[in-house]
Amino acid sequence: MAATTHTVTNQPPPLVGYDVFANDPALTEGITRYIAAERLDEVREELGTLGQAAGSAHAQHWAEQADRHPPVLRTHDRFGHRIDEVEFHPAWHRLLGHAVTSGLTGAWSRPDGHVRRTAGFIVWTQAEAGHGCPVSMTHAAVPALRAEPELAAEWEPLLTSPVYEQELRPVAEKGGALAGMAMTEKQGGSDVRANTTRAEPLAAPGEYVLTGHKWFCSAPMSDAFLVLAQAAGGLTCFLLPRVLPDGTRNAFRIQRLKDKLGNRSNASAEVEFDGRSWARRVGEEGRGVATIIEMVAATRLDCVSASAAVMRQAVTQAVHHSAHREAFGGRLIDKPLMRNVLADLALESEAATTLALRLAAAYDSGTERDRHFLRLAVPAAKYWVTKRCTPMVAEALECLGGNGYVEESGLPRLLREAPLNSIWEGAGNVQALDVLRALRREPEALNAFLTEVGAARGADHRLDRAITGMLTELADLEGIEARARRLVERMALVLQGSLLVRHAPSEVADAFCASRLGGDAGAAFGTLPHTLDLATVVERARPVIDC
Repeated sequence: MAATTHTVTNQPPPLVGYDVFANDPALTEGITRYIAAERLDEVREELGTLGQAAGSAHAQHWAEQADRHPPVLRTHDRFGHRIDEVEFHPAWHRLLGHAVTSGLTGAWSRPDGHVRRTAGFIVWTQAEAGHGCPVSMTHAAVPALRAEPELAAEWEPLLTSPVYEQELRPVAEKGGALAGMAMTEKQGGSDVRANTTRAEPLAAPGEYVLTGHKWFCSAPMSDAFLVLAQAAGGLTCFLLPRVLPDGTRNAFRIQRLKDKLGNRSNASAEVEFDGRSWARRVGEEGRGVATIIEMVAATRLDCVSASAAVMRQAVTQAVHHSAHREAFGGRLIDKPLMRNVLADLALESEAATTLALRLAAAYDSGTERDRHFLRLAVPAAKYWVTKRCTPMVAEALECLGGNGYVEESGLPRLLREAPLNSIWEGAGNVQALDVLRALRREPEALNAFLTEVGAARGADHRLDRAITGMLTELADLEGIEARARRLVERMALVLQGSLLVRHAPSEVADAFCASRLGGDAGAAFGTLPHTLDLATVVERARPVIDC
C-alpha cells in the first residue's frame, strides 16, 4: 500500500451553489430603493433566479470553457468562399443566450428597466465578463437608432427581444438580433472626427455604400453595426447589417481578431469595407457624433456596472477564502489586519454598486434634472470606478496568496478583465475632458450634480468638507485641463459618499467618509482607521453557500 503523504485540510469549500443577487446587500437594498413597490416582488424573483444561475456550477464551468477556448476567425469556407465568421465555443453561446433570455438587452421597453437590467448585468457578469460586450452593445444601440424612426421600428423589437439566435441570416427571419459598433480607426483612436471611412449615397433615400477600415469592431458576430463614416455633410452614423435583405452576405471583411490581455472569450476585430458595404443612414449627415453619443453614454454606464461586478466577485472570493482559511492560530477573517483589508475592498465594491444603480435609476426617471445629472455623473463614474477596479482586484487576489495566482481560482481571469472598462468607450483622459466639456457648455448639468450630492449635506462633516473642497476646485478654472483628473476623482468620491451616507448602513458610510473623504487612510488597501467597525463591514460582504 502506498504511503499517504498528506491529507487536504484548511482549504475553503468551493464557492458554488450560492445566489449572487441575494448575497449582495448593496444590490438587494438598491432594488428596494428604486423599483416601484408593485413590481418589487417580480423583480426580486427575476434577479434571484439569475443570481442562482450565476452562482451555479454550470455557469462557472461555462466561464472556464469560454475563457480557455477563445473565438476563432473563419475567413473562408472549405470551398474558398469568403464568409468572415467568428466561431465560438458552445459555452460562450450558453452564457450569451442566458443573458439575452434574462432580459439584459431589454431595458428600454420595461418599467424600471434600467435598474433591473443594471442589477442583472452586475449579477450575470460575475459568472463571466467577456460576453457582456455584445449584451452591452445591443442594449446601447437602441437610443441611437431612435434618431431614425423607421430603422428603430424595424430593429428595436429585435434588439430588445429575449430570443437568442446565433445564426447569421436576414433579420426579418429572426426572433432576436445583436448589435455591435465600429467607430475607432488606426489613425484616430478616440478622436473619431479623424475617421477616413467614406460613405457614398445610393439612389434610394438613406442608403449608402462604405469604403474604409475600423481598427476596433466590437462583437463582430453581430447582426448589425453602428458605424461612423464621412459623408458629404460630414461625419455621419450608419447601420450596417451583416446579411442583406435578400439573404446574401454584406461586404464586411474581418481582417483579424485582436489578441487581448483579457476579455478573451469575446471577439474584437479589425474590419474593412470595400466600397460595396451597404448601410443605412442613422440621423442627419454631419450629426454622427451627436447621434451615436446616446449609445456611448449607455455603454459607459455598462463600463461602471461591469467594473462593479468584477469588483464584487473579487471581494466575494477574498472574503469567502478568509472565512474558511486558518493561519497563525485563527481564521484569516478574524485577524485585525486581514479584516482591515477585506473591509477596505468591501467599501470599494459597495460604493461602485451603489453608484451604478443610482445612474440606472436616473435613466429610468426620465426627468430633466436626472438627464442633466447623468451628463456629468456618467463620465465621472466611468473614470473613477473603472480606475479603481484593477488595484482592487489585485489586492483581492493577494488575499488568497499563491492560491489566488493560479488559474483555477478564477482570480487571474478577473485581474486580466479589470483594466478593460477603463479603456473601453474612452480611456481616463477622454472621460475627464468630457466632464470639463459638460461643465463649460451645460451649466444645468452642474446644478443637477450639486443638487444630488447636496441631498446629504449636513449628515457627515467629512462629506461636507469634501463638497466644499470640490466647489473650490470648480471655481478655479485656471489650468483646469491639467488637473482634470484630480477634479473628476473628487466629484466621483463626493457622489459616492453622498449616496452611501443616505442609503448605506452607518458602519459603511462612516468608513467610506473617513478613508475616502476624510483622508484617514493610506495609499494601499487595508489602511482604514482601526477604530471603525470593520467586522460589520466585512460580514456584510460575506457570501452564504446555499448547497
